[in-house]
Amino acid sequence: MPVLTRLIPSPVVVDISGRAMDQLGDLLADQRISASGKLAIAISGGSGQALRAKLAPQLPAADWYPVIDGTIDSAVRLADGIKGKRYDAVVGLGGGKIIDVAKYAAARVGLPMVAVATNLSHDGICSPVSILDNDNGRGSYGVPTPIAMVIDLDVIRDAPVRFIRSGIGDAISNISAIADWELSHRVTGEPVDGLAAAMARTAGESVLRHPGGVGDDEFLTVLAEALVLSGIAMSISGDSRPSSGACHEISHAFDLLYPGRSALHGEQVGIGAAFAMHLRGAREDAALFADVLRGHGLPVLPEEIGFTVEEFVRAVEYAPQTRPGRFTVLEHLNLPADEIRDAYADYAKTISS
Repeated sequence: MPVLTRLIPSPVVVDISGRAMDQLGDLLADQRISASGKLAIAISGGSGQALRAKLAPQLPAADWYPVIDGTIDSAVRLADGIKGKRYDAVVGLGGGKIIDVAKYAAARVGLPMVAVATNLSHDGICSPVSILDNDNGRGSYGVPTPIAMVIDLDVIRDAPVRFIRSGIGDAISNISAIADWELSHRVTGEPVDGLAAAMARTAGESVLRHPGGVGDDEFLTVLAEALVLSGIAMSISGDSRPSSGACHEISHAFDLLYPGRSALHGEQVGIGAAFAMHLRGAREDAALFADVLRGHGLPVLPEEIGFTVEEFVRAVEYAPQTRPGRFTVLEHLNLPADEIRDAYADYAKTISS
């Protein structure tokens, strides 16, 4: 008898609502993640510290672990600190860096991880990947998907609006990433996981087509759901392919070539996605991407995030080296610098008309 279904790695609970954080202890107990409340909670020095006073009364048995930065060293230190202390779970309370550190540390000591996101800057909040800085720049480390996902819309609204906008760019970039995956299937024969692709594309389209904005709870809910679905899509496929194509290669190139100058991840991948759509000949889609990004206050040109055209051209030319073995429109076209420069000029003209 053939296997008729497959198990999908995903959180046992996803709570996206106002005041969701107020019910964190009850939620973990009800879901049998932690009836005792014995938790190791990783927090940042910013939003995490501010929320500690609010959460501490409902989690008296928890221990709190400040995390300095999003490096592999911080993740290893956290793992060493919680090892052998019989916690029920590790909780990452904060933005993407804290959650990535907590995911890695939890995986290292064999504990389930609960993600409590304080902003919506990118889809790493629910992905099976930790992005951590290391001696060679930045690395991607495979980890289990969080066992629970909590997103408090009241907390999200208090975060800098730039973080929400960054999440919009990351979600929309799924559409470009799927186009790259399908291109690779046609050219190289790389298999496409249809379920993962459908989930990631639906997530991107839900944000791209939504009429609301960053001040609208309905829109914030759709954005949060899209980022969670993107993470689950990556779990289904077993890698970042559903949400990472030329758009992310360009962003990684910015990070590597211009350390300390890079913009937020979602800002960079948003520009990368619009430009990649243009390279595919999808001018109308590129213009739509640019219009939607502009409408949400996101950049659409490298000059708007502090890079010159020549620096952008260099980043696009270098981008394929950031993900060896991944085939996207950049590898397919293999454009030299002068042709990238011409393509960018045409892109800038297209989205301004």
